[in-house]
Amino acid sequence: MKQIFIAAAILISGNLLFAQKTDARYDGKNIFPFGVVEEIDSKPLSEKRVLNIYLPDGYHPDSVKTYPVIYVLDGSANEDFPHIAGLVQFMNMYGLMPKSIVVGIANVDRYRDFTYPSSVKRDKKDIPTSGGSEKFIAFVEKEVQPLIEKNYKTNGHKTIVGQSLGGLLATEILFKKPYLFDDYIIVSPSLWWDNEKMVNSADTYLNTHKNLNKKIYVSLGKEHPVMHEVADKLVKAIRDTNNKNIELYYEPILEENHATILHKAVYAAFEKLNGGGE
Repeated sequence: MKQIFIAAAILISGNLLFAQKTDARYDGKNIFPFGVVEEIDSKPLSEKRVLNIYLPDGYHPDSVKTYPVIYVLDGSANEDFPHIAGLVQFMNMYGLMPKSIVVGIANVDRYRDFTYPSSVKRDKKDIPTSGGSEKFIAFVEKEVQPLIEKNYKTNGHKTIVGQSLGGLLATEILFKKPYLFDDYIIVSPSLWWDNEKMVNSADTYLNTHKNLNKKIYVSLGKEHPVMHEVADKLVKAIRDTNNKNIELYYEPILEENHATILHKAVYAAFEKLNGGGE
């Protein structure tokens, strides 16, 4: 049944989001808008960046109602943003999770933005632009979140969704600046980066934040053994803190792989982290 829901969500994401008319035309027909686009001239990154934003059904800027915000890494229009927004819209339609704003952070160079500097020569050779996560995190903290909170009807609850290198970045934020998000959806995290240094130091990071009150969902498909090894290490480190305020879910979905895991994992995460309904 879940597979049917997910397939339907993907299908309707292109048909039901933002079903209002626009002045833009194609071959004499109205173009169907998908969301709101914001641009930021980023100081930390020294470049212009794009945010793709889905506003839930019934959203109105003059309403007193406020909404949680889901931030999607790899949030370009041709990446994960429309798929995650489609899942949210579908689950909202059936009351399976609270209506939410979805913010897709469009990529310029994900290899640069999602990685911290590695001491491994092979990492630096394979990804020569790597090592810029500190500036990207500053961009999220000082520019993206303030813009969303200033211009949209938010209630202060924030979720981050990251897969692969995005999962590496989401984990880095959890360890270094956990206050930026309340819920963390970490899918197939590339914690092999820098000879697994960050995940091998996970207990150190977590022990410096003993009062964390977070919901964390970790998943991956049937992938390279190292991917399972590092995900297991992350989950073990979180569990070993014995922090009763952390709500942790670890659900590998082994019928999927690195390329196909995202939809099922995020759907399951939304179910677990939200408990269904408004």
